[in-house]
Amino acid sequence: MRHLPLLLLFLFGSTLCAQPVYQPPKSTPSSKWETKTWDAKWLVHPSTLVRQYGVYHFRKSISLPQKPARFVVHVSADNRYRLFVNGKAVAIGPARSDPQHWNYETLDLAPFMQAGTNVLAAQVWHLGESAPVSQMSYQLGFIMQGDGEAEKIVNTNATWKVLQNPAYVPVKNDIARLKTYIVVGDGDRVDASLYPWGWEKTDFNDSAWVPAKPTWFSAKARGLGSDGNWGLVPRTIPPMESRPVQLSGIRRAEGVTVPGGFVAGKTTFVVPAKTKATILFDQKTLTNAYPELTVSAGKGASMTLTYAESLVDAKGQKGNRDEIDGKEIIGFDDQFVADGGQQRLFRPLWFRTYRYLQLSIQTADEPLTVNRLQGDYSAYPFEQKATFSTPDSSLSRVWDVGWRTAQLCAGETYFDCPYYEQLQYVGDTRIQSLISLYVTGDDRLMRKALLEYDNSRLPEGLTQSRYPSADQQVIPPFSLFWVCMVHDFWMHRRDDAFVSARLDGIERVLNWHETRLDPVTGLNGDLAWWNFVDWAWPWNQADNIGGVPAGAHKGGSSILTLQQAYTYLRAADLFAHYGQNQKAEHYREVARRLNKVVMDRCWVPARGLLADTPDKAQFSQHANLLAILTNAIPTAQQRSVLTTLMRPTSADSLRPATYYFKFYLFQALKKTGMGDAFISELQPWHTMIANGLTTFAEQPEPTRSDCHAWSASPVYEFLSTVCGINPAEPGFRSVNITPYLGTLARVAGSLPHPAGTISVRFEKGPNNTLTGEVTLPDGIPGTLRWQGRTQQLKPGKQMVSL
Repeated sequence: MRHLPLLLLFLFGSTLCAQPVYQPPKSTPSSKWETKTWDAKWLVHPSTLVRQYGVYHFRKSISLPQKPARFVVHVSADNRYRLFVNGKAVAIGPARSDPQHWNYETLDLAPFMQAGTNVLAAQVWHLGESAPVSQMSYQLGFIMQGDGEAEKIVNTNATWKVLQNPAYVPVKNDIARLKTYIVVGDGDRVDASLYPWGWEKTDFNDSAWVPAKPTWFSAKARGLGSDGNWGLVPRTIPPMESRPVQLSGIRRAEGVTVPGGFVAGKTTFVVPAKTKATILFDQKTLTNAYPELTVSAGKGASMTLTYAESLVDAKGQKGNRDEIDGKEIIGFDDQFVADGGQQRLFRPLWFRTYRYLQLSIQTADEPLTVNRLQGDYSAYPFEQKATFSTPDSSLSRVWDVGWRTAQLCAGETYFDCPYYEQLQYVGDTRIQSLISLYVTGDDRLMRKALLEYDNSRLPEGLTQSRYPSADQQVIPPFSLFWVCMVHDFWMHRRDDAFVSARLDGIERVLNWHETRLDPVTGLNGDLAWWNFVDWAWPWNQADNIGGVPAGAHKGGSSILTLQQAYTYLRAADLFAHYGQNQKAEHYREVARRLNKVVMDRCWVPARGLLADTPDKAQFSQHANLLAILTNAIPTAQQRSVLTTLMRPTSADSLRPATYYFKFYLFQALKKTGMGDAFISELQPWHTMIANGLTTFAEQPEPTRSDCHAWSASPVYEFLSTVCGINPAEPGFRSVNITPYLGTLARVAGSLPHPAGTISVRFEKGPNNTLTGEVTLPDGIPGTLRWQGRTQQLKPGKQMVSL
């Protein structure tokens, strides 16, 4: 599919293509189908098992007297669907969530329809045990509801036909085979000789297909009826971006000669009969795409597509990602078997993530013509609106690679990593959301994530650590970071109804942690679940857990105790803003008490540092960063402590923050007025680029994931720290601009704001002077701060000099 329809309707009343950067949802439903039982029925195959693996095709022909000006339908499926109208692919869905918040898309099909016969066709798949962990499900199902009287002709019922496609079987791509945690589901194996080619086209003969079976239960909007299944809610995010991506080059080929024009789609090549051929393609940069392989003839030829972020050597090490000598590809596989037909297209059901793509071919008795291999790019359609420029070109490369990382880690949900998990974790998502707000101004995916975490809540009050997820996982510190995410949203967007609706959930998270404080020590006590902080603490094979500091399980962790204080302070701001002053003061008092007990029990005066536990045997950047951010360490000492953290001696034995937790180091730099050190802290990111990475990795080498959202934080910091642009009050009603240029002589940047654009241009002069230009949107005042001096800013363009 090349382009999704521009007329996909947003149920707030506007088209997605025209959706403004900021528009709070209306308080009243805009469609009757949001509040009533649907006339259409969920469809299944009449004779297959509804919770087992299967790929299905549904079809219905209708006749129209003339081409309609409007033809609106509401569509959903479990697990997923790809919809065609008269042979053209028009939509993919539903946007991923959970069964009690099951999304449906609203589509205007009029542009694809014609007078006379029209065929609506949907490929629907339910992957059963082969589904990714991020895919929640009830059972197989497909539904289409016409919006009005003219469209009800398409309502799903027994007039639709269905076929189970026997060509599909799963290719096991599991943890055991790939020797790592990979949960994105199985690959696809398609036997072209069993495939119903042309099934989506108007001239296809479907006389052998059987009538689809309506389910016994009603389709309904969420909150209606006496049974569970799917609670239907309208999709709130736009369709994913779709555009062709070409492979960049061929790094090696065995058993066949591939002409140079093939990767550009200008030539084909032939693999002779009874030949084994292997071609390694290089995308040059990591991408998310549906690979599309087109072949002709070659009956019985077997093809395997293998996808990888990088190649590995004999020891399993990646090394420089640009180098291939002495390395092989070990990765995720799809398979396709040719039937001898012409222009047969293989496209997997879900997108793949790859820089390197290997095509392995074993022909049978006929030669195989490989016509084309390209990708159909897929990611959330973020539009880069922010700008950042400096004389240092290496920082531009960090910006570009970081933004690519953020893009590939965003789809229908945020992803921690696109290759291995595609799961929306709170710790990652907090950082991703800030990048999204600053670079694009689009808050829709952040809103969706905040709601999904709220919906994931366990009875005892905690949110799940990742959601949607078919495998429940709980990280209590991530529940705290969800609270901080709500605070972040509140600071950047004006939407009191949305934020205040989260207060009950916030209180439940805070109470869970508060009731687990040790009454004797005052620190956190015995904590259940997985108390992950950072991969600075490696995986412990004996305990089958990693990322957990001392004292996290049995109690006494200064890190987790201070994270509670950090969160309580932000929650107190929220409760106070919404008039719940007694709760606000309670949480402030708890935070003050936690700060004091941590310092009393864990501070080591001789080292001028905070220990991780009261036994004072281990030290980390993490504990001390949180102590700075909470003011547990007195303000007068914070700069000294932070200097020690960034320049430790061998005697300090400080456990350093990895890429993820360096986000909190950057926050501490800004808080203490030491933001000028940010530029020098980017060396690990420069090293990744020098090592051939085109996205930023999960952790220092050896790393599993080459693309991990939490490592893209410098993109946000370029605007928030270097350019110094931050909200000064909730809703970004005013702006605080405190630039930290570090070693840079000048900098310029801009970012989208709900009221317009904020742009800055600064240049350092002699004697610590700063000159430049600031532009603020209408109605948005601000303050510029530089080296202890201030200048008040008014809306509009103005010259500045300090």
